[in-house]
Amino acid sequence: MISSKNLYIGAALGLVLAAGTGFGIARLTAPTAEAPVTNAQVAAGPVDTVAITADGIAESKIAVAPASATSLSEIVLASATVGSTPDSEAVLTARAAGTITRIFKRIGDAVRAGETVALVESRDASSISADRRVAAARTTLAARQLAREKSLLAQGVSPRADYETAEASLAVARAELQQADAAARAARVSGDGRSVAVVSSVSGRITSATASLGSYVQAETELFRAADPRGMQIEASVPASDAQRIRPGDRVELITSEGKTIAGRVRSSTGTVDGTTRQATIIIAPAGASEAIAPGQMIEARIFASGRGGSAGVTIPQEAVQTLGGRTVVFVRTSKGFVARDVQVSGRSGGMVAIGAGLEAKTMIATTNAFLLKAELEKETAE
Repeated sequence: MISSKNLYIGAALGLVLAAGTGFGIARLTAPTAEAPVTNAQVAAGPVDTVAITADGIAESKIAVAPASATSLSEIVLASATVGSTPDSEAVLTARAAGTITRIFKRIGDAVRAGETVALVESRDASSISADRRVAAARTTLAARQLAREKSLLAQGVSPRADYETAEASLAVARAELQQADAAARAARVSGDGRSVAVVSSVSGRITSATASLGSYVQAETELFRAADPRGMQIEASVPASDAQRIRPGDRVELITSEGKTIAGRVRSSTGTVDGTTRQATIIIAPAGASEAIAPGQMIEARIFASGRGGSAGVTIPQEAVQTLGGRTVVFVRTSKGFVARDVQVSGRSGGMVAIGAGLEAKTMIATTNAFLLKAELEKETAE
């Protein structure tokens, strides 16, 4: 018979074994706790970069330009007017009075140098044509008379004085014919002998057309204007004090009313100041032909004067500077797109921003439509 003492000892051992088994099972089934992640284990992502191809830049109309090595005091802002160079615009007139019978070109049409734009039927043209025919007939008659006198002189029938007189008569007839031909060419008499042609002296487009079919016009009345878009020049008005700092060859940025920027260079200065406006005129040549400007258009000129007296700096257009999460940044061009770079602004004036630190001159940055890069970066950060 088992004693009560042994029974108590066996029960105690069972409880100990049961507790140990339960603890082991709990350790095996409990979830494993994750170790804390340190900053060194987090991969640094390109949080300030925007990947975009060259085609994407072109489609988004994002302009890329170098930061200028100038200071705000060196930039001269001026209002300017687009005009044509003296040899790229022509006033087309009729060289004789008459009635317009044919019109071949309308405003906006392309025209070549020497091409007939209209015909004007004129009595003066008929008179000039008749004079030319008379002079031609006299020349023919004088030539025949000279040939006859030469033959008679060779036969000893006619004296030499008659031959010399015939020779002089031919010279006079030829001079008269030459004069009649010059008059016909100057009046641009057409082949029918009744009309004068209105001819363009430049290649380009018809920019003005006041002629009406059937109307009577006086000689040298303006009927058309033609201009070559490749021969444009810009006339900028600047204060006399600023004109002294501008030199031929200085870089210019031309800004249209639509916000487009066109590069140009200072060609020359008139060297005089208007007594009423106290402004000097600076002639600017755009870099190549541009469809964004046309004669008569008003634009803004941003002249980077080289005749400066202060220290150099870095300036960029206002649209290139963006605010990103409380930071002032510009987007620098990279091989894969753009990267936002922090900059310090030291001044603003006339649509330009002076950079005190963070950007070097000639660094390629996004200017026009740079806000699209900012929007894309904020969108990626939010996602």
